[in-house]
Amino acid sequence: MLNRASAMGRCLSSRKFGMFLLASLVAPNAIQAQSIEDAQRRIQESTLRSHIRFLADDLLEGRGPGSNGDAITQLYLETQFQALGLQPVDSIRSYRQAVPMLGVTSTPEKIWEFKSPKADSGAEKLQLKYFEDFIAVAGTPDPRVELNDAELVFVGYGIQAPEYDWDDYKGLDLKGKILVMMNNDPEKDPDHFGGSKRLYYGRWDYKYESAARQGAAGAIIIHTTPSAGYPFTVIQTSWTGEEFELRDSEGPKMTMKGWTTEDATRKLFAWAGFNLDELRAKAESIDFKPIPLGLKLSTKIECEVRERITANVLGVLPGSDPKLADEHVVFMAHHDHIGIAIDRDARGDNIYNGAIDNASGTASLLTILKAITESGFKPKRSILFAAVGAEEQGLLGSKYMAEHPPIPNGKLAALINMDGMNFLGPTKDVQVIGLGKSSLDRLVNAAAQRQNRTVVGDLEPSKGYYYRSDQFSLAKVGVPAVYLHSGHAVRNKPEGWGKEQLQQWTEKHYHQRSDEYDPSWDLEGAVEDLQLLTEVGLESANAPEMQSWNPGDEFEAARRDAISKSSTERR
Repeated sequence: MLNRASAMGRCLSSRKFGMFLLASLVAPNAIQAQSIEDAQRRIQESTLRSHIRFLADDLLEGRGPGSNGDAITQLYLETQFQALGLQPVDSIRSYRQAVPMLGVTSTPEKIWEFKSPKADSGAEKLQLKYFEDFIAVAGTPDPRVELNDAELVFVGYGIQAPEYDWDDYKGLDLKGKILVMMNNDPEKDPDHFGGSKRLYYGRWDYKYESAARQGAAGAIIIHTTPSAGYPFTVIQTSWTGEEFELRDSEGPKMTMKGWTTEDATRKLFAWAGFNLDELRAKAESIDFKPIPLGLKLSTKIECEVRERITANVLGVLPGSDPKLADEHVVFMAHHDHIGIAIDRDARGDNIYNGAIDNASGTASLLTILKAITESGFKPKRSILFAAVGAEEQGLLGSKYMAEHPPIPNGKLAALINMDGMNFLGPTKDVQVIGLGKSSLDRLVNAAAQRQNRTVVGDLEPSKGYYYRSDQFSLAKVGVPAVYLHSGHAVRNKPEGWGKEQLQQWTEKHYHQRSDEYDPSWDLEGAVEDLQLLTEVGLESANAPEMQSWNPGDEFEAARRDAISKSSTERR
């Protein structure tokens, strides 16, 4: 009997034999494409909806860090990971990476009484009301913190950015002062801070860190809805009750962190003889210098401090290529929300369910996991599924993961983060937060093209979304990341309808008790987005090289450092 290969070779013409060889070479890519398509087809709206419904249920009490609802959430995620065949991370020998925290419940005084001997009104004191005019929390985890006749200084945006030769502090000694600063970053000059695009310098966490580095006793951020991207009600819900920080966090701290409304600040400044708008205009200049306001504040905050623990729930789908299996593509979502309010609203509700933010992202993580594992896809690189905790407290879970990496950061090939999924229906556009930053754009564009959709960049650049979710923690240590927001061009809806709906949701439901599961949501748009992200993740897992930041990106140097460190550790 003839050998089958020999017989086939003799029967084929030279042209046909060449085509056969070409098909043999192409086959692996074709098989990979078919496998990815199979995983995409397995992403079901019913799976996504059922996970959201459970995670947003009152039973979980808003999934506040360290709470009973947090523990139930972690168990749910762990058992889902286990049932779908994920392995614990070797370095921690567990599905859970414990995140030790300190919980601080601040009780500030109900009145801030300012003194100003230069006040134009003739009155030497002016009062602001807690919750209505200001919000304040302790900046250190102590039973009681106090400020005594601390002087207020307006410091513009409170930014030090050497790459722009920008320094709002100008070397002034600000130790023991209360620094009053604007939200966001300067936006009138396109050569500074990306113009209207908000950078990390515009984030509240940067501003508090910046003030603490000056030795300030406290910092007050002036809230406006345009500069924050959300109304003051979000400050009222997010900055009251128990606040968390990493237990072993290092770096300078200050006594108090606060917010004031625009109206209250305007009244206070006018009383002290200043015009808020004129000071804002001065702050737009690189030549701005801090302005003492002639105001002093004495106040105290009583605190309840306790140690709390949450966890990042992690699971690994091992890679099939021995040379690449130690590299990991990460699918990430945060599993926490705000928890239980200290009072009940008019409906009798005291639970911040966090259905969109971020039961929907956590449900997306589980939906993608189920689709990939049931498809039988065997990626060359490993895939890490990471449900991180305490995001609403300042990205604490992902920050802890970045600082205590269970897998070396230089071995993380790419990150796909999911935070707040589309509930409006299918869209013609794919909104990529951070478009133009990394090689992941190429994969996103290819996947979107196959869906007959158009990739667009951040549609609200002034809100600084790239620096407001967990991908930022990993980006800071060099990991290229893709993060989508819901598109605005909803199919079969009038132009502008999608944007209007999302704005209304932010104004009414973002970080409010009304962010609850709604069975009328159209999740088909979310399914499309998950199919796209699945393709991006699996293509990254099989790509010849890990993903990279584009040349000159702000995180490019961190990527080089992380890869170099990983290579050194391996040797």
